[in-house]
Amino acid sequence: MRILIVEDDKKIASYIIKGLKQAGFTVDHAPNGEEGLDMFLSSDYSAVVLDLMLPKLDGFEILTEIRKGNVQTPVIILSAKRSVDDRIKGLQAGGDDYLTKPFSFSELLARVQALIRRNSRTAEPTRLSAGDLSMDLLTREVSRKGRKIDLQAREFSLLDYLMRNQGQVLSKTMILEHVWNYDFDPQTNVVDVLVCRLRNKVDKDFEKKMIHTLRGVGYVLKNG
Repeated sequence: MRILIVEDDKKIASYIIKGLKQAGFTVDHAPNGEEGLDMFLSSDYSAVVLDLMLPKLDGFEILTEIRKGNVQTPVIILSAKRSVDDRIKGLQAGGDDYLTKPFSFSELLARVQALIRRNSRTAEPTRLSAGDLSMDLLTREVSRKGRKIDLQAREFSLLDYLMRNQGQVLSKTMILEHVWNYDFDPQTNVVDVLVCRLRNKVDKDFEKKMIHTLRGVGYVLKNG
């Protein structure tokens, strides 16, 4: 899936691009409104992340042009404007969601994924599975080969994240933001400790190991 980022702040844009690419998306970036609109009109995108205060063409003008042709591509507005009136104006202009700066990347990612699901009418799953490992999202029960696995809240959150992204390497930054919701501290080892605890419960008593470490990169759950 391809995402368009229209953001003139280089640091914020780089942060979003890196995170979305790590989440498996293809990402295009426009540093101003004119380029953003041109790129949108010339390509097919699953979603757009749009700043409002842009050079050459602002976000409201872009939204107006996008919605002229009854285009239903979901647009999430990313803006420093925080008032209720600003949110209402953005949503009335054609935005599907509104997230204020500063923001957590994990929240942005969750909102983008939710908008894409809604747009494609894909229902949110109630169960996740990977080989002989299964997770019930409603009862929060986890089992492997029919054997129940008791997980603490953060262990469950981490396994949920790994199972939703089977085969994809998740960096420590992504895991920290998803499970703890704070920026990455290179000195902390909380991710390693949590992964070790989860691995002891999910893999220790089974011949096939599912949670793997890619040194210097992150962790991945593999079903084979």
